[in-house]
Amino acid sequence: MKKFIATLLVLVLSLTLLTACGSNGGTTTAPASESAGTEVKAGFICLHDENSTYDLNFINAAKEACKQIGIEPIIKTNIPEGQECYDAAAELVDAGCNIVFADSFGHEDYMIQAAKEFPEVHFCHATGTKAHTEKLANYHNAFASIYEGRFLAGVAAGMKLNQMIEEGQFTAEEAKIGYVGAWTYAEVISGYTSFFLGARYICPTATMEVTFTSSWYDESAEKEAAQLLINDNCKLISQHADSMGAPTACENAGVPDVSYNGSTISACPNTFIVSSRIDWVPYYVYCMNQVKAGAAIDADWTGDLSTGSVVLTEINEAVAAPGTVEKVEEIKKQLEDGTLHVFDTSRFTVDGETLTTYMADVDTDPNYTGDTEVIKDGYFHESEFRSAPYFDLRIDGITLLKEAY
Repeated sequence: MKKFIATLLVLVLSLTLLTACGSNGGTTTAPASESAGTEVKAGFICLHDENSTYDLNFINAAKEACKQIGIEPIIKTNIPEGQECYDAAAELVDAGCNIVFADSFGHEDYMIQAAKEFPEVHFCHATGTKAHTEKLANYHNAFASIYEGRFLAGVAAGMKLNQMIEEGQFTAEEAKIGYVGAWTYAEVISGYTSFFLGARYICPTATMEVTFTSSWYDESAEKEAAQLLINDNCKLISQHADSMGAPTACENAGVPDVSYNGSTISACPNTFIVSSRIDWVPYYVYCMNQVKAGAAIDADWTGDLSTGSVVLTEINEAVAAPGTVEKVEEIKKQLEDGTLHVFDTSRFTVDGETLTTYMADVDTDPNYTGDTEVIKDGYFHESEFRSAPYFDLRIDGITLLKEAY
């Protein structure tokens, strides 16, 4: 009887080993996502709600990415840039989330606080700057080369300026752009400068005035700022602020407008030209798949045109200058193949000088001390040494009317 039992055990063990091996005798390994088998539950923290074009862009991306993954998102809106962010993150962890995303710059310190307290959960923060220096395995920053999208939107703006000049609406020397910004941060400076360089690439006489609202979302202040610029004879308006304030002012005044983070054509059919935005779906899907696979997430991730992270809305050909669609596509291909760089130093000056060197504050020194050389090969290398923008140069041709820190 003992011999029979021993023989039976050997047979069972042999069958088990055969099941674990392939036909060639080698061990087979399931794909990482199947072998890890981690169930993903994702939470999202937004500064405002769907009324903010900025937050709506994140909310739409969260829903689409989770749809692709096959889960339901948990989205918290109207979360201030304060301790409320940490509280929201902790609540999402308590709800079972193993990955949490936040969308606003001021959320960063509170996301880091949560990452330190909940090391088993991944915390992903858009627009932040500290992941590469904090070196927490579960804290991550992300951004995209939106300066390329703004440059392309600027190309469309330059085409419109040239059309209006040719039609005799104003002279080439009067081709002044107005720009509504939120704060005097590197992100905003990088954005309005890249837009201006795109416009000037097409309309060399263009100048620009920028005013700031001291808020990411204040519809009345943004509308008032746009009206101020229109009254100051700006011929076209763009923005880095999150409400319909500026586009509405443009529609009311009949002034061409380039919006941000989504099309405003339904509300502003007579003035809207195009909008650029970051599409966060590729990043969200990447992060959630990494969690599912039990794999690491990049500490500092930068999307670009090739990843589908930088996109333009459909151009409103009823307002845009003839040939705009073709010209934008032509310039886009040059950006993609590297034959054109947004911040080519041969195309702008600072205090009348062409720059050959610049030490940028990449490591977010409290005193904004430059620590990284960012000009080489004839252009400023934006969003390469960290994902969030660090271009903070005040170039010639742009006048700041009101600064906000």
